[in-house]
Amino acid sequence: MSDSTPAPDRRNFVTKAAAVVVGGLISVVAPVAGLFTVLDPLRRKTDTRGLVKVASFAALPENGEPRKFPVLDTLIDAWNKTENVPVGSVYVQRTGDGQVRVLNSVCPHLGCSVGFAAGNRGFFCPCHRSSFALDGAIADPKSPSPRGMDELEAVVKDGEVWVKFQNFRKGSPDKIPV
Repeated sequence: MSDSTPAPDRRNFVTKAAAVVVGGLISVVAPVAGLFTVLDPLRRKTDTRGLVKVASFAALPENGEPRKFPVLDTLIDAWNKTENVPVGSVYVQRTGDGQVRVLNSVCPHLGCSVGFAAGNRGFFCPCHRSSFALDGAIADPKSPSPRGMDELEAVVKDGEVWVKFQNFRKGSPDKIPV
């Protein structure tokens, strides 16, 4: 009797080694790719709102009377991108040559929509009778509003009015972005 052990099959070794390497790569690459896909919304910028075009400068009256314009923006929610979504409205006033003042149309008291009364030359909130001057300051000392109307950052470029639209906390004397 011969006490010899069979020699390992060298051809099977290469096949088995390749299977281990490929299996290891798949085991690592697939979960990493899945992790990137799941975390993609978190990786994106959360503040997708920059400057939004709201009006043509030529559409504003030269006498400084405010005009109300809707704010349409592109919203990105997880994997969805929706364009021209109404996110609010603003009053835009021409204050000089190429200069504008933009006020959020929401009352800082409780969030009601503020209207413009052309005869009174000021803004009025119908919910709790807050009144505001043309510059957005509180016009009546008895006003329940804790602060004046919220002025927004705006620029005029190429004959168009661009606004950085944002809302602020209601009922607070401080202008706190939400």
